[in-house]
Amino acid sequence: MAWWLLKTEPGVYSWDDLVRDRRTVWDGISNNAALLHMRKARPGDLALLYHTGGERRAMGIAEITSAARFDPREKDPKLVVVDIEARTPLAVPVELAQVKSRKEFEGSQLVREGRLSFVPLTPAQWKAFLTLGKTRP
Repeated sequence: MAWWLLKTEPGVYSWDDLVRDRRTVWDGISNNAALLHMRKARPGDLALLYHTGGERRAMGIAEITSAARFDPREKDPKLVVVDIEARTPLAVPVELAQVKSRKEFEGSQLVREGRLSFVPLTPAQWKAFLTLGKTRP
């Protein structure tokens, strides 16, 4: 199993939208590094849904339910999508400032490459998010 952080602008698609919809196709990623990560995601992997913009906080846990596949709505074959399903909200949203203060995130792509929208997390980083979010796996 792998762990991921998926960034979204809450005005475009939020944690509440995913909870309402229960599942969605995660698309709209064009950054090459993010696409490389997305191609590594597998069904059963877990992901934190993270609000960008003025919020900058992790909101809830989703599960990756499909392997990456070409986005049929795009003409560019390098663009891929995955399916995700809502699992559980974090009891307490985890703010970016909290993440930056933790040693587990020193040098992580989440902190170093703020614009990266599909980010891998180490087991220690995943555990830190759950601890900060007061949520059990």
